[in-house]
Amino acid sequence: MAAEALMAPGRQVVVVDAMPTPARKFLMAGKSGLNLTRDEPLADFGAQIVGAEGRDWLATDTGAFGPQAVRDWAEGLGIALFAGSTGRVFPVGMKASPLLRAWLARLRAGRVELRSRWRWVGLEGGFVFDTPDGRQVLHPDVTVLALGGASWPRLGSDAGWVPILAKAGVAIAPFRPANMGFRVDWSPAMARLHGAPVKGVAIRAGDSVSRGEWVITPDGIEGGGVYAVAAPIRDGQAAHVDLAPDLDYAALARRFAQPRGKLSLGNWLRRILGDPARVGLLLEWARPLPDDADDWAARAKALPLRHAGPMGLDRAISSAGGIRSDALMPDLELRALPGVFAAGEMLDWEAPTGGYLLTTCLATGLRAGQAAARRL
Repeated sequence: MAAEALMAPGRQVVVVDAMPTPARKFLMAGKSGLNLTRDEPLADFGAQIVGAEGRDWLATDTGAFGPQAVRDWAEGLGIALFAGSTGRVFPVGMKASPLLRAWLARLRAGRVELRSRWRWVGLEGGFVFDTPDGRQVLHPDVTVLALGGASWPRLGSDAGWVPILAKAGVAIAPFRPANMGFRVDWSPAMARLHGAPVKGVAIRAGDSVSRGEWVITPDGIEGGGVYAVAAPIRDGQAAHVDLAPDLDYAALARRFAQPRGKLSLGNWLRRILGDPARVGLLLEWARPLPDDADDWAARAKALPLRHAGPMGLDRAISSAGGIRSDALMPDLELRALPGVFAAGEMLDWEAPTGGYLLTTCLATGLRAGQAAARRL
């Protein structure tokens, strides 16, 4: 996006990428359909992007680059889009590669040069790179850094830039996982549920509530329903699972008051809750087990989510932390490095999955590129 904003007749715009091919994290997002943005009002969308108070991460010189702007941009590249039932917006083909091919073609037509396997390693006397042809030093008039956060390091965002900028006086908040699962030390009885989806429940953590689906894994819990409330849980909020969010306490207590008869405990609970995964979670996290209907209902409505901490950055969808807002000018120029701008996940903001991450990365790239072009 920055290169697109910078390209113009007479300018030499170079995109350098440490990886053999560009946009690997973008292509990874395409494996789940490429959720570009969300079909919702701009104000609601922007409220999901958490960072420095007062900073509008979607702002650009041409107005907010929000959901509609993303749709217009992608359709301008010839990509047909649709909004799913949850409001998530995808390419009709549910792939990232056609959009990327069209995008790279536009950049090539604008005489943007792509150099692969160029890894930035320092600022001594210019921008220093390790390349297939040995060490190279560039002296650009302006620079936009879009080096990613610290999640999915095998795709290129390994935070290797942090020591370089820290040495240059740029304030950086430590990286933490975001949109991640949580480790759980399951009892052996849960092995039969590894891989089972958890549907029709609600997770509450502080003021946040998620009704999305998630999965029981051998290592813990993963999935969109967990990611939506991962930030408050990571930051220390206690989390509880409502196994029957569509029933009030009294109605659920009446179900638990039904005679058990000769049914085993598991079969009795399945008759009440209707799903083996929910039963397994209740038996796992409700111990010591209740002994009357009221206690069973209370526990099922507010089951403590017992975890052993978040999954690491290598398994997180995204990361929180990065270049602090007070290290940036309003146009995303680094205060410590005039003429150098930064964009994307290397900045200290976070957002849930669902189109918010990609849209904000696109918006900050556009803003940084526009600011760099103004400086020229």
